[in-house]
Amino acid sequence: MLFSDVVTASAAVGATRSRKAKVVELAALLAAAAPDELAPVVAWASGELRQGRIGTGWRTLSSMEHVPNTVATLKVSTVDDALTELAAVSGAGSANRRKELLSTLWAAATTAEQAFLLRLLTGELRQGALTAIVVEAVAVAADVPVEVVRRAYMLSGQLPVTAVAARTGGADALRAFRLEVGRPIQPMLASPGASLEEAMAEFDGEVSVEHKLDGARIQVHRDGPRVWVFTRTLRDITAGVPELVELVAGLPCTSVVLDGETLALTDTGRPRPFQETMSRFAEVSATRELMLHPYFFDCLHLDGHDLLDAPLRERRTALTKVAAEHRIPALIRPGEEAAAEYFDGALAAGHEGVVIKSLTAPYAAGRRGRSWQKIKPTHTLDLLVLGAEWGYGRRTGYLSNLHLGARDPETGEPVMVGKTFKGLTDALLNWQTAEFPRHERSRDQSAVYLWPELVVEIALDGVQVSTRYPGGVALRFARVVRYRSDKEPADADTIDAVRALLP
Repeated sequence: MLFSDVVTASAAVGATRSRKAKVVELAALLAAAAPDELAPVVAWASGELRQGRIGTGWRTLSSMEHVPNTVATLKVSTVDDALTELAAVSGAGSANRRKELLSTLWAAATTAEQAFLLRLLTGELRQGALTAIVVEAVAVAADVPVEVVRRAYMLSGQLPVTAVAARTGGADALRAFRLEVGRPIQPMLASPGASLEEAMAEFDGEVSVEHKLDGARIQVHRDGPRVWVFTRTLRDITAGVPELVELVAGLPCTSVVLDGETLALTDTGRPRPFQETMSRFAEVSATRELMLHPYFFDCLHLDGHDLLDAPLRERRTALTKVAAEHRIPALIRPGEEAAAEYFDGALAAGHEGVVIKSLTAPYAAGRRGRSWQKIKPTHTLDLLVLGAEWGYGRRTGYLSNLHLGARDPETGEPVMVGKTFKGLTDALLNWQTAEFPRHERSRDQSAVYLWPELVVEIALDGVQVSTRYPGGVALRFARVVRYRSDKEPADADTIDAVRALLP
């Protein structure tokens, strides 16, 4: 397959808002790929690199100036091999070698291929083909049920691997996927809940009420003496968190997979700001003196037994058995008054609120459903930054007023739901003004418009019906809480979640 086939399909997908049309276009592309081409094509269609990070920054890539080839000759295998070689370059002379490899690749590419490569390698390939749409395309191309593809992907954590299994072995190969200790799975997510009372009533009191910590999501795996620690985006951070590795290695078990949060604490035991916890997850951390403390809330595997499909009450029993001292604080089947007091106590301790969880629900990896509902004193949503207007007055010269969007669950495209300049500190204004041009899609005299790549947590008093924005709703008294560097665009809340807050 020619690389230009991928580029052409990408352009067609980006040109339509129809989810069905996107799936049809991508399914045709995947069906035309040879088995050994399928993995890179699936990764690129999702806007990702099969090799992960290749050690080449924006400055190097944007400075590539080669006369484009007039004829499309690059093959998928040629590009994938070049990226694999790039990812493996290290040591003395690596910068020159990377530039040499990139120059060879750029010189062989057409204008359209160069543009696609630049966006792919800088993480700016946003064509509306979110992973969920590519999952559907894999199912159509392989003629297997989409539910089977979704579950296999959740367990493998790698869509290219899942796609190859679907192509070569069909539904039977996909059903063979199991939770594998050492291989992260996509975390289950919570939806915003309207109120404590409504969430309790929805599950008829058969719930666990847990503190909602302002920490960083972690998934830990242990197989004998070996331990892995992964972030919510499945990045391996084992080498950077030795205190967590030591703790998990000492648990009374042979193998285990735990889900939870970790955070840094002050000397008085209160949680430090989220940004300080996240600083430990940086590639090069200068804050190793900040000790991380884990708080686990789920057990997905214990000593050879997978627990994904078991109800939460059974998973909590396993959690208590293996990590009782490190469980997140929780109440089981409390009455309304006890739950309300517990909510107040969580806030007093410096936490965000509580999470209400159904004790009968299985662990829905990678899904944001009603089985887990987060309750906070004010509503918060994780939204996409679509643009920012230049400020005036004391904010002259800074990118200030944010354009905010939610995800359309059908197409994956962002839907604008409001604007805000509230909650922006001087530090955030400086950061936005320096960072936003890296994600620029276009601009005019008043604003810079961005590819939907940055996730920001927004607090709001509610939403109201509005004809001003395409989603038919508008945020009320929205204000910035923080940017979520731990979240991908696909983790942003949907327009349905915003509409659910209508009175």
